Amino acid sequence: MKLYFAPNTRAVRIAWLLEELGLDYELESYTLGDRKMREPEFLAINPNGRVPALRDGEVLIHESGAIVEYVIARHGNGRLVPPVDSPEFANYLQWLHYAEGMVMPQINVIMVETVFLPPERRNEVNVKRATKLLNQMLAAVDAHMAGRDYLAGEFSGADIMLGHAVSVSERLGADFSDKPNLPPYVARLKARPAFQKAQTL
Repeated sequence: MKLYFAPNTRAVRIAWLLEELGLDYELESYTLGDRKMREPEFLAINPNGRVPALRDGEVLIHESGAIVEYVIARHGNGRLVPPVDSPEFANYLQWLHYAEGMVMPQINVIMVETVFLPPERRNEVNVKRATKLLNQMLAAVDAHMAGRDYLAGEFSGADIMLGHAVSVSERLGADFSDKPNLPPYVARLKARPAFQKAQTL
């Protein structure tokens, strides 16, 4: 397998997943905003000019949530996903998709408005609204995590998807003061060797 990767992007999720599963992979690294990702050769890999993308034999896939589901289904051998007949399976699906559906859109706005846009083009109203929504989305995660170590029973692909989003939220300074379950959850994730390896690639 080949992972098209850049640090501090959603590609970290995929490196984390591959490390958790102990799979061999080749890394092709870029930097965020690398002009090479706008060239025809890379656009043939991901037409959006972004990472991650994963090549697995004849398969080429470039959406992080889809990659997580694909790799677990194809190479997980039952790991990192509850059985379909488990009461945790619905939790697994919900929180896996919650990452991109509810949390990352707010993070995207905050990143664009505070990092990527030049100061004269930034909109503080957008930042305040996204920050408020992010805190609401994280509050739901916090409530779910009461009495739990992970999102769906044992550590799973949902923790890779949503746990990554929660850890990015923490790094961006999201308010965890009224969310007592999130700091220990993030600490558990950060203690995992595969998480640590993915952060240093």
